[in-house]
Amino acid sequence: MKSKSDFPKLKNPSVLSPMAGVTDVAFRTLAKKYGTGMTYTEFVSSSAVVRGNKDTLRMLDVDPSEKPVAVQLYGNNVEEVVEAAKAVEKKFDVIDVNCGCPVWKVIKTGAGSAMLNNPELIGKFVNKLASSVSRPVTVKIRLGINDKKINAVEVAKVVEDSGGAAIAIHGRTQKQGYSGKANWDVIKEVKEKINIPVIGNGDVFTPEDFKEKLEFSGVDAIMIARGALGNPYIFKQITDYLKNGSYKKENRIQQFFEYLELANKYKIPFYSIKLKSVAFTKGFVGGGILRTNLNKCNSTEEIVKCMNEFTDTSS
Repeated sequence: MKSKSDFPKLKNPSVLSPMAGVTDVAFRTLAKKYGTGMTYTEFVSSSAVVRGNKDTLRMLDVDPSEKPVAVQLYGNNVEEVVEAAKAVEKKFDVIDVNCGCPVWKVIKTGAGSAMLNNPELIGKFVNKLASSVSRPVTVKIRLGINDKKINAVEVAKVVEDSGGAAIAIHGRTQKQGYSGKANWDVIKEVKEKINIPVIGNGDVFTPEDFKEKLEFSGVDAIMIARGALGNPYIFKQITDYLKNGSYKKENRIQQFFEYLELANKYKIPFYSIKLKSVAFTKGFVGGGILRTNLNKCNSTEEIVKCMNEFTDTSS
């Protein structure tokens, strides 16, 4: 089955990966400002969308600058995922199905990376979705369940044959979680075996990493996950490095204040702002002390005070 609609043309090959607790609308908007080619929501429970859960619906907020933007859904019931997709498709440019999450509370329900045990079921999800919505349908997977059950090529072919418009592959197995190294050899093999766009993912923390893996694998785009955590400016650095061979160092304190402005605009909960403030302070001298102070904060005002005091003493 050919996809009814094509995957969007990206201005840049760097993509902000969906990350639970991270890719809220404020963070995505900042990443878009710095040049990411595409943004993804946090992974969203299809059943919660169908039930109209308020916290879940808040995760579906989109900034006008986010073009293209994908919603990532997960669930173990085809009809429920389709219902959720139909409910949100007008707000998004792509409907993505999570078949890669390795977290136990997700896989114990048969969703996320547990679906890699049943490529035929993934095919049914994609086929049903592609037949039911007007947006391109994509899938994010892992290499397989473990080193002895690597089936990314098989799953990718099923996704393509079932009407998928693109596939993203994290170069680790379910068992690996986020440990060890990402295997880009398999990602490269997938790219060589199918015709729809392939998005690679795993171990990209610098512009140099990005260029090396892009050239090695030949993928159409690369998702940045932990490499963008606390540093959405990496998308600007990647663009500059690919174009000019050089890039400027980031100012993470400044980036946090840019995020905070957007977080206030979109009423992001304090606990999420606090987690982000800690992430934005990693990687520079004195960051450990600052993070200790931030973890003690009980209000946004206290976080701002900590950040300003750090900036003053380090300038």
